[in-house]
Amino acid sequence: MLALLCPGQGAQSPGMLAPWLELPAVAAAVDAASEAAGLDLRVHGTVSDAETIRDTAVAQPLLVAAALASLRAVLDLDGGAPLAPAAATAADVVAGHSVGELAAAAISGVVTEDEALRLVAVRGTAMARAAAATPSGMAAVLGGDPEEVLAALERLGLVPANVNGAGQVVAAGTREAVAALVASPPARARVVALQVAGAFHTEHMAPAVAELAAAAAALAPADPGMPLLTNGDGSVLTSGADALERLVGQVARPVRWDRCQETLAGLGVTAVLELAPGGVLTGLARRTLPGVETLALKGPEGLDAARALVAAHGPAARAGAPDGTPAADDGPAPLTERSHP
Repeated sequence: MLALLCPGQGAQSPGMLAPWLELPAVAAAVDAASEAAGLDLRVHGTVSDAETIRDTAVAQPLLVAAALASLRAVLDLDGGAPLAPAAATAADVVAGHSVGELAAAAISGVVTEDEALRLVAVRGTAMARAAAATPSGMAAVLGGDPEEVLAALERLGLVPANVNGAGQVVAAGTREAVAALVASPPARARVVALQVAGAFHTEHMAPAVAELAAAAAALAPADPGMPLLTNGDGSVLTSGADALERLVGQVARPVRWDRCQETLAGLGVTAVLELAPGGVLTGLARRTLPGVETLALKGPEGLDAARALVAAHGPAARAGAPDGTPAADDGPAPLTERSHP
């Protein structure tokens, strides 16, 4: 059983699209994404420096475009072929971290690729404006006793904005509170200030939620064509309207990636493929999903390995040979929806 994972903000790096643009189909997909998002993603993905692509309004469309274009390359789709139906035959479940949820929504068919790029452009600029309104920030807390870490955040008025599992929590709040946490970390924990514009996934982003909701109201979402996980509680979504509503509200709510990973384990996932620019989520998976094969798609040189992973763990691997002969391993039990408190 194969899961597709879409990375979130912070995974971008200068020049990340340069090798991908040598593939005509990917270049066409990036050009289409640029038009939809209203940004020159070719330039931002090849020559823009680290400071430029750290800008929330640039980073978010760049990441969604990269994930979608790299999946097109894995599936060998040309620019005119719809992505979602092909993805549903290649993988069993999809999830995205933070802004990666928009890429996941497009992969599952809740929104089209163009709609996802238009929405992420609104999301990025709205979050940048919200971040500029109040000086705020984020810091990663690595290790420590989970209860002691949460208690320390509460004392400082910080929010666990990302609970990533594997002993990783990202705290968010005012710059003063973040600085205090860095200066005095919880016992046996290391705290690293993050180079981000503001306190994402907290109440500081409430103005961005309103802007994104207005843009989303014009869409007619479809129900997911494959199981789609939500960052809110890790549950499997079956309603397109619910998925879109959660995507909007999640901007100001904590990301519970730990629960997404719990769901992947419960579903019996045997492999995860992290789309470009991969690395962060597969790193977490290696520590929290023992025995699950992982592959981070970083550049075109990984395409053959990615296709092999799809062939070995995707739906076709359990469907048997082309003549209908059942596979020796019938795979895990069917997917079931689950929720968390």
